[in-house]
Amino acid sequence: MRQLLLLRHAKSSWDDAALPDRDRPLNARGRRCAAVMRKAMHDLGLTPDLVLVSSARRTMETLDALEPWDDTPLIEPMESLYLASPMQLIAALHSVPETVRSVLLIGHNPGLHDLALSLAEPRGATAAERALAEGFPTGALAEFVVAGSWWDLREGGAKLVRFLTPRMLEAAG
Repeated sequence: MRQLLLLRHAKSSWDDAALPDRDRPLNARGRRCAAVMRKAMHDLGLTPDLVLVSSARRTMETLDALEPWDDTPLIEPMESLYLASPMQLIAALHSVPETVRSVLLIGHNPGLHDLALSLAEPRGATAAERALAEGFPTGALAEFVVAGSWWDLREGGAKLVRFLTPRMLEAAG
């Protein structure tokens, strides 16, 4: 069994309208929410072997906010993940070596949400499926179990284990 973690970057700043989208940093809320997600991931023992991360500033800053790790993963920034479609995200996952047990992919919407929906084909039977169907807000994390190889990953090919948002975690206190 393999583990796939999909994390949308934390909330970014729109303060500088002249700044290219790729260069937008996290805002204060984003940094706070990323810290909340870091704690949840640590408490749940969600430590990836490999991190595939969009090269955008806000995704890289989200990754920085998740550190330190108990076991430092291999980190691979990828230009192709910036505003990637679900097909581009799947292509990146298909390139993961079979020896990798757990992958964290940090990216952007709408591609990340569309990928999560297609992998899980949520039927609304669980709270996680219902929450995922409603959206994939900034800082949210979807955890999947993948039965086959990374190369075989496709639509309906994963089971949603949990879906967490910073708002849920803050409300749970």
